[in-house]
Amino acid sequence: MTAARERTILTTDSIPVLPAHVRLVFNEKRDSWVVLAPEKVLWPDDISVLILQNCNGGSSIGEIAGALSKEFNAPRSEILGDVLEFLQDWSDRLLIRLADQTGDMP
Repeated sequence: MTAARERTILTTDSIPVLPAHVRLVFNEKRDSWVVLAPEKVLWPDDISVLILQNCNGGSSIGEIAGALSKEFNAPRSEILGDVLEFLQDWSDRLLIRLADQTGDMP
């Protein structure tokens, strides 16, 4: 019998990181970014790429949202909601982990 996995709930203080089995790479032939994971290939949009590039184990979700808010001159509260929703979905799919949950930190 396998134990049920407990869902990680992300907050503004959570520090996301791509686990070792997930890589964000630039595909030169298609001139776009791709996420490679076991049995998965994902083609994130430009905003998703910006979020993922900041999932380096050094910035909290709040800090990522603040940086994107400045870059796009948009209200932080709107950006934060979108970033949290995106990263929660990726966490639920095991494509993002928290830096303190894994030895995958850079």
